[in-house]
Amino acid sequence: MTNPSPIYTACRFWVEFKGVTEGAFSECSGLQVETEVFEWEEGGLNEYKHRLLGRRKYSNIVLKRGIASKELLDWYCKCQVSGELKRLQLSIVLLGYTGTPELRWNVVGAAPVKWVGPTFKSGSTEVAVETLELAHHGLSLA
Repeated sequence: MTNPSPIYTACRFWVEFKGVTEGAFSECSGLQVETEVFEWEEGGLNEYKHRLLGRRKYSNIVLKRGIASKELLDWYCKCQVSGELKRLQLSIVLLGYTGTPELRWNVVGAAPVKWVGPTFKSGSTEVAVETLELAHHGLSLA
């Protein structure tokens, strides 16, 4: 009898920028790859259409965290306002139950395309959360 594959919890992850672990992110979404499909109709062939695979499309990655510094906003501003496009390699690492890295998604050429600051409400005790959206050239599972 083989051991069943482990099932991981989505709350145990970290993000690495330039090899430095950043564990303060509370949410990461957008790990998605889709392949375009083109249909080609061939004359005289009425049973089906040819379905040809095209380019891969990658969704933007969205990271959320409690504001701890102005580093992410500075990166966005340098890329968008001053025109210094600085793409970074980053990794999203999923941890197992023992706290060891189990799965790693390497993101190629990430660049910030959107930054959203926190919503402020008097009387609230919620954490001030910032959101950073990243476009990229692709990802691989390592």
